[in-house]
Amino acid sequence: MEEGSHFKFGDLKVYQKALDFVDLVYVTTQSFPKNELYNLTSQFKRAAVSIALNIAEGQGDSNAQFNRFLQIAMDSVKECVVCSTIAARQNYITRNQDVNIRTKLAELSKMIYSLQKYLKK
Repeated sequence: MEEGSHFKFGDLKVYQKALDFVDLVYVTTQSFPKNELYNLTSQFKRAAVSIALNIAEGQGDSNAQFNRFLQIAMDSVKECVVCSTIAARQNYITRNQDVNIRTKLAELSKMIYSLQKYLKK
């Protein structure tokens, strides 16, 4: 890594997990019907990306500001839960895929919440 190309948020486990989740959503949505490209597929990807973006954007600000960005990330986690639910109900994903996505989202949610609690100390 070149000097000056390192950002502190890259070290956060929650950020790394958020990027892993983005990868999962991109792979999962590849099998969605083409008519969902600008609907559910796009929404799911944007919500997943929003989790990582808000963690990155907030890190380095004041604790109160970071907490605000983490709350937005948490809202995006909830949005992803709904996207997964819709995908499962429409049979775009299997029950196992839905469970896997929800498990990853629960883990992200706990990590974000723990970070929020830490920042409020």
